[in-house]
Amino acid sequence: MNLSKTIDPSPSQRTLPISENQRMRLSIRGMLQGVGFRPFVYQLAHRLGLKGWALNNSQGVLIEVEGNPERLQKFVCLLEIEKPLHSSIQGMEISYFDPQGYEGFQIKESDPEGESSALILPDIATCRDCLQEIKDPSNRRYGYPFTNCTQCGPRFSIVESLPYDRSRTSMKDFEMCGCCREEYENPEDRRFHAQPNACPDCGPRLEFWNRGGECLADRQYALEAAIKAFNEGAVVAVKGLGGYHLMTDARSDRAVSRLRELKNREEKPFAIMSPSLEHIRTLAETSSLEERLLCSPEAPIVLLRRKAGSVESAEKISQWAAPSNPWLGIMLPSCPLHHLLMIELGYPVVATSGNLSEETICIRDEEALDRLGGIADFFLVHNRPIVRHMDDSIARVILDREQVLRRARGYAPGPITLKEPLPSALAVGGQLKNSVAFSRGSAVFVSQHLGDLENAQTFSAFEKTIASMSALQQAQPEFIACDHHPDYSSTRFANRSEAPTVSIQHHVAHVFSCLAENELEPPVLGVAWDGSGFGMDGTVWGGEFFSVNSDKVRRVSCFRPFPLPGGESAVREPRRSALGLLYELLGKDCFSRPEIVKAFSDDELQILKTMLAGNINCPMTSSCGRLFDAIASLTGIRQRNTFEGQAAMELEFSISDLESAGEYPINIVLADVHESIDASETQNSSLYEWRPLYRLDWGPMVLSLLADLEENVSLGVVALKFHKTLVSAICLVAHRQKIEQVVLTGGCFQNKTLTELAVQKLRREEFRAFWHQRVPPNDGGLALGQIAAASWQMKEESVRCV
Repeated sequence: MNLSKTIDPSPSQRTLPISENQRMRLSIRGMLQGVGFRPFVYQLAHRLGLKGWALNNSQGVLIEVEGNPERLQKFVCLLEIEKPLHSSIQGMEISYFDPQGYEGFQIKESDPEGESSALILPDIATCRDCLQEIKDPSNRRYGYPFTNCTQCGPRFSIVESLPYDRSRTSMKDFEMCGCCREEYENPEDRRFHAQPNACPDCGPRLEFWNRGGECLADRQYALEAAIKAFNEGAVVAVKGLGGYHLMTDARSDRAVSRLRELKNREEKPFAIMSPSLEHIRTLAETSSLEERLLCSPEAPIVLLRRKAGSVESAEKISQWAAPSNPWLGIMLPSCPLHHLLMIELGYPVVATSGNLSEETICIRDEEALDRLGGIADFFLVHNRPIVRHMDDSIARVILDREQVLRRARGYAPGPITLKEPLPSALAVGGQLKNSVAFSRGSAVFVSQHLGDLENAQTFSAFEKTIASMSALQQAQPEFIACDHHPDYSSTRFANRSEAPTVSIQHHVAHVFSCLAENELEPPVLGVAWDGSGFGMDGTVWGGEFFSVNSDKVRRVSCFRPFPLPGGESAVREPRRSALGLLYELLGKDCFSRPEIVKAFSDDELQILKTMLAGNINCPMTSSCGRLFDAIASLTGIRQRNTFEGQAAMELEFSISDLESAGEYPINIVLADVHESIDASETQNSSLYEWRPLYRLDWGPMVLSLLADLEENVSLGVVALKFHKTLVSAICLVAHRQKIEQVVLTGGCFQNKTLTELAVQKLRREEFRAFWHQRVPPNDGGLALGQIAAASWQMKEESVRCV
C-alpha cells in the first residue's frame, strides 16, 4: 500500500509519515553510474542500520530502504551531503510504502528496462590511491598500466550501453580473477563494483610492436622496450584511454623536428606531457589555479606561459615543440600507463594526437598500423578495446576562471545543465572543430571534440558519434538543429535525416551558446567574433553584434565589410585579407602601398587587380578574424598561415606591455537602410532582424595604424593599440544599445588579451560581461547554441501561432 504521493526532494519539504518502520523508495537521476554511488549507498545504509537494496537502471539509481523515520530522513540528507566526489544528483523522487521486512542491504543486478536517462561519466584521471599502488613494489598491481577504482579510470571511452555494468563495456571479455572478484564484491573496498577492475592476472596487457605489427615484447617487457626506444630518439605510438598518442623525447630537436616532418605539421604547437608538477614549474609560470587544473580529475592540456629562457635550454624543451610561441600546452599523465612511462623516463615527451593532420585520432590497432605506420617507429599497444575516440581536452585560466578550449577527455559527455527543460533534440554543430549535442530535459550533452568535417575520417567519426550517443540516450530527437550554411557536411547530414530540421545562423548559435552556459535571461548584447560564418545576406560574417530579447534577435551592428580576394585562400594567406582591407579603404591606390608590394610578386598582383576590379571570387566579409589577419600582414608579422589562427595568435604574442599604448580611432556610423537581404533568407522575419542598424568603420583605425608603421612605432605598441581599439568598439555598441549584459563569444575570444581587456573595460563602464568557461568559445560550442536557439525559436513560433 502506497502511503504517500511522490514528493519534492528538497529538505524543507520532505515529511515522513508517522510509523515505527517505513519503506522508502528513491528514484535518483544524475551522474551516478561509474562513480561508486551504489557502494556509497550500501555503506551509508549499513552505517544507519537500514535494510533494502540499490540498483542501476536506465534512469540512474533506484533505492529501497526501510527503517525508522528519523534514520530514513537522515539517509536522504546524507545522500546529498556525502555523495561521491564525481557524482551529481539532478533529481530525486521519493515515495513511501509499508515495510517488506528486508533482512539486509544488497546491491542488485542492474535493470536495463525503460527509457534511458542515466548520465555517463567522463574518463577520470588516475587517483592518488591507484597511483600509489602502481609505484609500490609490494602491491600486486605494482607497475600495472590498467589499474583503476571507483574514483578513477575509463568510463565514456569503454561504455557500450546503459546501465553502466561491466557486461556493457569493452571490459566484458576480461573475466575477473578471484582476488579482483573479492574486491569487486567487498563493500569495504574502494573497488566495490568498479566495473573496469583488473590486475596483471586477469586484465588487459601491453604489447610492443614494430611497424609491421610484429610483437617484440609483452607485459612489463613491452614497457621496458618502449622506454629504450624513447631514450634512442624514436617516435612511439602509444595507445591510451581514448586513442593513440604519437610520443617522442620533447628535449630533442632532432626527434621533435622529425616528428613534425613525418606528421606534416609545420609549426602548430605540440602538446607536452611532463613527469611532474615540479618539472612543469621549471618550464612555465604557474598560478595556484593553473596547478589545480593540471592536477584535476579532468587532467587537460593547460596553456601556460613559458618561462623566460626555457626556449634556449636543450635540457628543458626543444625549440621545435612550440616554435615562436610564448605559451606551452602542458599536461600531466592521466592514466597509469602514462604515469609509468613518465616515472621511468623522468623527462618530458611530446604527446600529440595519433593521426595525420586534420584526421581523427586512431583507436583501433589495425587502423593505427595503417595510418601511423609512416610516422611511428614502434607501437605500444594493449588489448582493451576503445569504444569511442577521445582527444585530450585543452583549457586555460582566464580572469581567474578555467576556460575549456577543446572539450573532450575528462569533460565529455558531462551535461551542461540549463535553467529550463528543452525539447529532445540533436544539434550537429558546424564544419570546423565539430562537436554534436543531445538535449534531454534541462541537460544538454555535448560530445567530445570531433574535428573538421572536411576530412572523410572525421565525418565518419561524426556519424558514429551521433549513432553512439543516440543509442546511449535511447533518444529520438523531435528536431535536428544545424548551421544555416547549406554546404556544411553537418547541415547536409541534418537535411538527409527524417527528423525536422531547424537551421540557426552561425553567430546567433555562438551567442546562444554563451547565453545558455551562463544561464542568462534577455536582454543580452551578444558579441560574436570569429573567422567566418554564413551570413543571411550572402556575405561572410564574423564581426557581429546581436541584441537578444525575449521575443526577437536583432543584428544591431557589424564591422565595415571588405573583400577577400580568393575567398577561402584568404584564410591561409593573411596578405589577401590585408589587400582586401586596403582596397576597400584606398581603392586602386592600395597596390602601390609598400606593405602590399612586399607581400606579393608582380604576377600575383596583376591577377589580384583583375579579381578585385571585376569582383571575381572576392566575397565581402565583416569578419573580425580576417581583420586580425589583415593587421598581422600589414605589420609584417605573417603573410601565410601554416595552421588556423596563426597570424592572429602571433599578433597577440607581439604585445609586451599592456600599459604602454593608447588606442586608434574607430567610428560607428549608420548602416545603409537599403541594404538587401534575400527574401528567401528571412523565413523567420518576425523573430530575427538581419539588417544592422550601424557599422563599425575601421577606416580611421587602419590609416592611423599605417601612420604608426611609417613612423617606426614598435610592433608591440601597434598590436596593443589594435586590441584596445577592438575593445572600445564593443563598448561603443554596448552604450548605443544600453544593454547591461554583454556576452563575448566566437573564436576571436580565445585571445586571452582581447577577452581580458574587454571584460575589464566593460566592467569599468558598468556593464556585466560574460564569457565561456565549460564550453569552448570556438565552433566546438556551436552545438549547444544551436539547441538553445532552436528551442527558443520553436517556442516563440508556437506562442505566436496560438
